[in-house]
Amino acid sequence: MGLFDGILGGVVGSAMVGVVNHILEQNGGLQGVVNQFEQKGLGETVRSWVGTGQNLPITADQIHQVLGSGAVQELAQKAGLSVPELTQKLSQLLPQAIDKMTPAGVVPKT
Repeated sequence: MGLFDGILGGVVGSAMVGVVNHILEQNGGLQGVVNQFEQKGLGETVRSWVGTGQNLPITADQIHQVLGSGAVQELAQKAGLSVPELTQKLSQLLPQAIDKMTPAGVVPKT
């Protein structure tokens, strides 16, 4: 996912690039992440990140709900953060990262 590394590095910082890449890999890429949020009832929120308008906010608890406890704990351990620290960071960074990966307002075909 070298392409994503360059896009994400400027948005999330090097410490969180691996976490965001892991989320993408574990969920089948960007489309899989979008689908995961939609399946958990956050379709409007994630579509705002993909679209060209304002990004809707998401809470740390909602991030935890979408990704699941096991995945969140694994990611927190890899990042050297507590679960609350990780989900808080992701609630701020994931909308920006997805927004930057979809500049045309659509999920790119990969």
